[in-house]
Amino acid sequence: MPDQASTGTVEPSIRADAAFERTWLDDRSWVDVARGWLEGQGALLEVLERDMAWQQGRLYRYDHWIEEPHLGAGFRLDAPPHPVLADAHRTLQHHYGKRFMAPTLVMYRDGHDSMAFHRDRDLRWLDDTLIALLVVGERRPFHIRPRANRYAHELDARGATHDIAAGRGDLLVMGGATQAGWEHSVPKVASHRGVRVSVQWRWTAKTGRPVEGASYRAPRHYSR
Repeated sequence: MPDQASTGTVEPSIRADAAFERTWLDDRSWVDVARGWLEGQGALLEVLERDMAWQQGRLYRYDHWIEEPHLGAGFRLDAPPHPVLADAHRTLQHHYGKRFMAPTLVMYRDGHDSMAFHRDRDLRWLDDTLIALLVVGERRPFHIRPRANRYAHELDARGATHDIAAGRGDLLVMGGATQAGWEHSVPKVASHRGVRVSVQWRWTAKTGRPVEGASYRAPRHYSR
């Protein structure tokens, strides 16, 4: 029988007693995970599905436009779709002592939606960053691999060395130099039918050398 938290009958709230577990990827890069950081995640998922202005982005790849295999949305800090997201923002800033940007959201409608391996290059300064993801809905793989594996196509899971599967109110935070030396993805899982939504906060120290080159969303041509 589904529990109250999964069916949306529990009012969403941040669990002050949620334990943070850190996994070091290398001596400068790490991932924190707090399982069940958000209680009542089902109710928040219902609000986000219903009230957000979800849009499907398009990317130009070599000779044609393609639709991104997921939906995106965002909201202003002074107008969250649910009060618990304002609480989450304040709690994250207090826990890490950093001032995060306004959140963005990504929806994976089912297991056919996905996100390719990438770094968050739009931050530009990648040597010291924080990217926090509050994930509600379906728990599914979240793969992380060193950049050195990005051309090793024969490797299993496209070279992923870690799977930080998140969902059901889990918080996942990538920190340090993770965006400089590592890539992350949400792969397709055909057997998954449920919706997954991640609310994402970002911060960069703006130290070191800014990354050069086009962002993930920039058009790609055969000449590049």
